[in-house]
Amino acid sequence: MRVADILKKKGSSVVTLPSAATVSQLLETLDDHKIGAVVVLDQDRVVGVVSERDVVHHLRAGRDQSSALSDIMSVDVQSATAHDDLDQLAVTMTEQRIRHLPVIEDGTLKGIVSIGDVVKARLDSLEAERDHLEDYLRRGR
Repeated sequence: MRVADILKKKGSSVVTLPSAATVSQLLETLDDHKIGAVVVLDQDRVVGVVSERDVVHHLRAGRDQSSALSDIMSVDVQSATAHDDLDQLAVTMTEQRIRHLPVIEDGTLKGIVSIGDVVKARLDSLEAERDHLEDYLRRGR
């Protein structure tokens, strides 16, 4: 299974904000969309990812919500392509403790994949395999 398979099911829309947006705007966006991370875009180019974890670290350090996302976002952005294998992606996300990966093709943001998406795809695959085996056994008798 590939990243493209996930995007076909969940869609390719991605919630984004510019790096000049504030932490307060980020909090509203995360809550409004019921998501855990936002891709930061400047001039249609991915420049960072900011998650609820980044906000917690920021606020715990005593900083306020008027700070720009550029102050708290992760700039060393790991990304995926639509052709990436989900099993390998799961290993990478687990080992590097990454929960959200933007999907980028030819420099363009095409979607986002979360660790939850990867787990759900794997569970769906296992369920389909189980159903297939049960059907095979029923017909074989």
